[in-house]
Amino acid sequence: MEGTNPVNKKLAAALSGGAVLVLALSGCGGSEDNKELDAWAKKVCDLVPAQNKKITAAYDAITKAAEDTESTPVELQKADSQAFQDLSDGYKARATVISNAGAPPGAEDGAKKLQDAVKQLTALATAYADMKTQVDGLDTKDQAKFATGLKDVSAEMKKVETQRQTALTALKDLESGDTKQALAEQSGCKQASTSPAGSASATDS
Repeated sequence: MEGTNPVNKKLAAALSGGAVLVLALSGCGGSEDNKELDAWAKKVCDLVPAQNKKITAAYDAITKAAEDTESTPVELQKADSQAFQDLSDGYKARATVISNAGAPPGAEDGAKKLQDAVKQLTALATAYADMKTQVDGLDTKDQAKFATGLKDVSAEMKKVETQRQTALTALKDLESGDTKQALAEQSGCKQASTSPAGSASATDS
């Protein structure tokens, strides 16, 4: 597997820290008494632990596959393909949840921020689905071609990382101010912010 594993490790490195997106709703402090906003936050946070678990597990699976020096091309392809599918499903579910919840009550430009976050999360989900298609098309019977294909996947991951950062920014924009405080009080979001991947959160305050 010489020539293949180092490339896959680069792929895993490109994915590291990706769980910060689902953890963007961790915050601090308490919200003012706003029952409508609290109800909105509950809709969002009740499903966060499941989404967080799926996305984090996908990143872990890619890292594990990359670190396994005994992995065959077929095994690497299978692990990465499933992980990209799970990432796509996870971020699509995240977009669906906030879309169904609607704009945060009382938030300034809430509808616009919601639309932008849903758009960016959906685009990210599509990008990961495309990554799965790319991995599924790799030639596992020819080690040299497989290694070259993994390099292409790694290069594509850099573009997806940019999309992930854009989605994170949109999500944080939606979940700012009183909205962030309301989310921080919900048990589901508290659970996400204290998970093992919580250290990757970009919203510590």
